[in-house]
Parts: sequence; structure tokens; C-alpha cells
Amino acid sequence: MIAPSVALDDGVVIHHPDLVNLYGCRIGAGSRIGTFVEIQKNASVGRDCKISSHTFICEGVTIEDGVFVGHGVMFTNDLYPRAVNPDGSLQTEKDWKLIPTLVRRHASIGSNVTILAGVTIGERAQVGAGAMVTKDVPDDAIVAGVPAKVIGYAKGVSLAPISSRRT
Repeated sequence: MIAPSVALDDGVVIHHPDLVNLYGCRIGAGSRIGTFVEIQKNASVGRDCKISSHTFICEGVTIEDGVFVGHGVMFTNDLYPRAVNPDGSLQTEKDWKLIPTLVRRHASIGSNVTILAGVTIGERAQVGAGAMVTKDVPDDAIVAGVPAKVIGYAKGVSLAPISSRRT
């Protein structure tokens, strides 16, 4: 379902619009959204991104331009999630604090990665499949593991600004 509250820029491709859940979010020009993706309110995906199937992008996540997100990636926005308050009442949005997450331009996130709330994944960084990102990832870093650790740096990667490729 694509809610009327979704802002879709020109050239966005949603492969199976009836098999996604998008509401209150923004998707940048030229981005592609796979099947069984959920993108919540107040989340944004930049231009020319690829969001692969079965991915969950929650409220408070900002994905900049040219980012690849693999299959089954899970973002979080709360470090201490609970269903109920100490008195047993069900929690509402008023009972927790949203912690924003940022994925910088041209980053690449492998399949089945979990990204904890509050981290920044740097420009051109690469996150290996199955990693759990618990702290910030520097620009150009290659991280892998649980928890994700820097295992190297991309060398010689030069990417033209996205805006210079579009007319």
C-alpha cells in the first residue's frame, strides 16, 4: 500500500506497489523500491537509491543519495524498546524517544544487516552482509561482523555527484 501521504519524486520505481507499505515518507527521484519493503512516516530516501526487498526503514531514518540497501535490512529507532510502561499500560508515541539514523551518500549496506538507532554510516562506506551496526561507520570504511568492526577502507573510489548525472 502506498499512502496518499507519500512524496514520490520523478522516476521512482516501485516494483510491486501492492506489496509495499509506504506512509508519510519521501522517496527521491530515480530511486527503486523492492517488494515487501516498509518505509514509515518521517523517513526519507534520497535520489537514485536502491532499496531491496524485505527491508524495513523506520521513522527517523534518513538515507542520502545513491545508497544501496540490500535485502532484509532492518533499521531501528529506539535503543530501549518496550511494549508497556512500568504501570503495565501500553506504550504510545509519547512514551519513547525517537533516535534518528543517517546513511550518507553512496554507502552500500549488505543483505540482512541490522542498524541500531542513532548511528551514522559514512559516505561510500560498505557494510558487509549480516552485520550489526552498533556505532558510527567512518567515510570509506568497510565494516563486517557482529558487532560491525572496521576491516578495511575502500581505496580509489571516486563517484561523481549524483546531480551531475541527471538532466
